[in-house]
Amino acid sequence: MSSELPPQIQNQLAQLQQIQQQAQALAVQKNQIEINLKETELALEELDKLGTDAVVYRAIGDLLIKTEKEKTKNALIEKKDTLSLRTQTLARQEERIQKRFQQLQEQLKQAIGTPVAQ
Repeated sequence: MSSELPPQIQNQLAQLQQIQQQAQALAVQKNQIEINLKETELALEELDKLGTDAVVYRAIGDLLIKTEKEKTKNALIEKKDTLSLRTQTLARQEERIQKRFQQLQEQLKQAIGTPVAQ
């Protein structure tokens, strides 16, 4: 059937599929970062429950290294901020891709002359 479509429409369909794949990849990436963010927040909560003299170990590769509570807390706060920023960036990228998807979908609908299923 694709051989019956004009080259312009075939190109738009290919772009639509590519944008859909990008959106799926972004969604997976955003989900992974959100999971990592929640784990970091939980670690910070648990760290706050500890006393000031508590012994804290930090995982570095396959090793657990004894560290100061405040250094670990600061590192987790920095990680949380970075992950939050990354989540916001991905959300903006998702919005742009969604808008582009809708534009292409509308162009295809007009070019073909039939409604496109959503």
